[in-house]
Amino acid sequence: MSKIGRLPISIPEGVVITINKKNEDFFSVVVKGKLGELQQDVHACVNVNVEGNNVCLSVNENKQTSLDKSAMHGLYRMLINNMIVGVSTGFSRSLDLIGVGYKAAKLNDRVLDLDLGFSHKVYFVLPENVSAVVSAEKGKNINVTLSGCDKQMVGLVAAKIRSLRKVEPYKGKGFRYSDEVVKLKVGKTATK
Repeated sequence: MSKIGRLPISIPEGVVITINKKNEDFFSVVVKGKLGELQQDVHACVNVNVEGNNVCLSVNENKQTSLDKSAMHGLYRMLINNMIVGVSTGFSRSLDLIGVGYKAAKLNDRVLDLDLGFSHKVYFVLPENVSAVVSAEKGKNINVTLSGCDKQMVGLVAAKIRSLRKVEPYKGKGFRYSDEVVKLKVGKTATK
């Protein structure tokens, strides 16, 4: 049994969990809350039970599979926990854009207008369940904060935006996560 998988997940107020059987190998867990609805397919080697205000997961010993049941136990526990946290409070990821002449703005609710030093502007279309807030103070870095109920999607969108202009190692220009520490390289010097 997984140490993580044994921990019960508390269900906050306003969150509804439904378990639907798909076939003999998989069933789906649907979590609804104030921020949206998320669904996760779960392998039948793990049992999911809603007991009062807790969700408990256990290993199904009767199901024969080549998968590591202990690993699946902990994995599905964390995925369901992330879904519950996502629909109740949500997740956010913050990026800083550093560099002279680099700009970021929201064109509308779904499109980011990015000027990243290319010969053209970059228009980044956000998925439906991810929203962005762009803020810039005079003389400060531009901050892009992404938020949504799906932790995986928020992280994926942040990684895609960061890949448009990765941090340059000599001056530190480009997109970086707000909590990322960038070690700068020393350039060539003419000391002899």
